[in-house]
Amino acid sequence: MINAAIIGLGWWGKTLVEAVSGVSDDIRFVAGTTRSLSDEAKAFAREHDMELRESFEDIIADPNIDAVVLVTPNSIHSAQTIAAAQNGKHVFCEKPFALTEADAAAAVDACEKAGVTLGIGYNRRFHPEITRLREMIDAGDLGTILHCEATMTFPNGLFLKPDAWRASRDETPCGGLTPMGVHAIDGFIDLCGEIDQVYAQSFRRAVQVDADDTTSILFRMTDGMSGYLATMTATGGGFNFQIYGSKGFVKLEGMTHVAGAPSEERRFKLFGNCTYKPIKGPAETWDAASFDVARAALDSFARAARGGDPFLIPNSEIVHCAAVTEAIVKSASSGQPEKV
Repeated sequence: MINAAIIGLGWWGKTLVEAVSGVSDDIRFVAGTTRSLSDEAKAFAREHDMELRESFEDIIADPNIDAVVLVTPNSIHSAQTIAAAQNGKHVFCEKPFALTEADAAAAVDACEKAGVTLGIGYNRRFHPEITRLREMIDAGDLGTILHCEATMTFPNGLFLKPDAWRASRDETPCGGLTPMGVHAIDGFIDLCGEIDQVYAQSFRRAVQVDADDTTSILFRMTDGMSGYLATMTATGGGFNFQIYGSKGFVKLEGMTHVAGAPSEERRFKLFGNCTYKPIKGPAETWDAASFDVARAALDSFARAARGGDPFLIPNSEIVHCAAVTEAIVKSASSGQPEKV
């Protein structure tokens, strides 16, 4: 069991605490801090037997805390990761890990030099349906992979206040890219390998804050497949993820992390209807298993920090995903395809 501190107690920070509180044999949250030490935050900390601290610096200086879990604005992930690593803390960081390849590489380097474990919140990789899809691809059941595709939507952008950090273009460029789309990009990297080139467009249609709500991206993978991703932050919540091969395709449907939804829904219901359609014969359909992806990611991180199996997502792929994110933002600005 490792002792962890949660940095950031917004709706997703609370969800992570709820995922392991009283049930995990690998990790427990003993402390936390948040920008606003409100009565609500203090009540949540008491409910989950955590000590609420004044600052991030207080936490990383505490020798009794083994790890930090960062649920903070995107632009400070790298600096916080470096500071935590230099203080000997294992780091689990919510996505996106960084907005540039250089920041990601610097933070990874700090973790590796300090000998601490780095985890990232691409929790969909842990779902049994992604494991099954990965095994199908590796076994050749889908044949030659032709194309990967995803659409991720939620209405959260409609409810953002202008002073929210998620409403800032600097913190969340390209609308739904950083809160949602990077999950799909991580999936593309996992199942199809590195991404070579991107071409993006992103704009605002309906949200009231100065942020994009409609983003679409074309990909060309290093191994030759094509890809497509759309994100929207001003419509109903949904998730579609598909891999097409010369022997058939698999389509996974589900939902996204809609703010305000019950914690159990955000953790257990991300995958729903599943379809396998071979090139000949009828489609096979089934319901995805109910599975807590948030707990799975944190438990895996904790076991790796204690010397167990390495965290599922290699550091090299964490950096590559940041490089892809940077190239997408650049392409949306330039209007041109951009190399990763």
